[in-house]
Amino acid sequence: MERRALCVVGAVVLGAGFAGGAQLTATSEGPAPDLPGVHGKAGADHVPPQAFDAEELRRRLAARGMTIGNPIMIRIFKQESELEVWMNAGTRFELFATYPICNWSGTLGPKLAEGDKQSPEGLYSIGPRQLRRTGRWRRSLDIGFPNSFDRALGRTGSYVLVHGGCTSTGCYAMTDPVMEEIFKLSEAALAQGQKRIQVHAFPFRMTPEKLAANGDSEWNGFWSNLKEAYDLFERTRVPPAVSVCNNRYAVGEKPRSEDGTCATRLSAASDGSTRQKSARRLRQPHPARDVRRFAHTQRAHRAAGRNTRQAYAAARVARMAARQRHAAHGAARHRTHR
Repeated sequence: MERRALCVVGAVVLGAGFAGGAQLTATSEGPAPDLPGVHGKAGADHVPPQAFDAEELRRRLAARGMTIGNPIMIRIFKQESELEVWMNAGTRFELFATYPICNWSGTLGPKLAEGDKQSPEGLYSIGPRQLRRTGRWRRSLDIGFPNSFDRALGRTGSYVLVHGGCTSTGCYAMTDPVMEEIFKLSEAALAQGQKRIQVHAFPFRMTPEKLAANGDSEWNGFWSNLKEAYDLFERTRVPPAVSVCNNRYAVGEKPRSEDGTCATRLSAASDGSTRQKSARRLRQPHPARDVRRFAHTQRAHRAAGRNTRQAYAAARVARMAARQRHAAHGAARHRTHR
């Protein structure tokens, strides 16, 4: 069910935050009305209140010894309605900013099926082809749902985005100014050589206390698996290597060796296999490709039509020539027997 949180900015704090990052905070105007199966989401209608300022972004980065184009990582926390952007500051990633999520949909727990209007949880990644510059949300990130883990469990869906605005039917809505900033950081990182941006979507901050408080949930085992990635990053401040092994996320400081059942990469888009890439492209609509395919089909139909008409014309000429030869032969025989 579509959900919209009506919020106002409580405060904007730019300064030394956790791990040296900048933090943007907001307070909710009040609890959202209860709807069946939907939890209210704290957020902010406009953060920051002014339009995106590229120069201000560069100044904030420079103040922390960071540069636009450095590799980044994104972490999402549903319950807290927060999105973090971490940036490589040398040997480790440091927190650059924490943005309030304006809206997300569904409840705590993973997305299971196309149309369930549930914002997903899991370990995803974004490549250059997942930067969206067209459509309703002209600056958005396709997080890559379903990845190989989701597909192994039969989960379905497409075009799950981190986008602007403040409405959600399965995506994470960040407001337009905030999304412009996140998009610029992601676009620059990929343009400067980062192959994929990891996006870790958690139900909440994966502390032992939070996990224990939700211990009776049917998703407790799944969340414990996600906590492995959370804990490893908290310890190393380096995005972990992620693969899928026996229908679980397998995380480590280095990629797993290609050894049988545990060799599945996290995302088909990150796999060099042309077959997997082609399968992914066929599963998800692609407007530009569909236009090209339609134009090619139309040209083929026109060519086939021309060829058919030419074939019919040639057949008519052949029939007429045959009739003429038959008539001439008949006339010759008639003269002979006169």
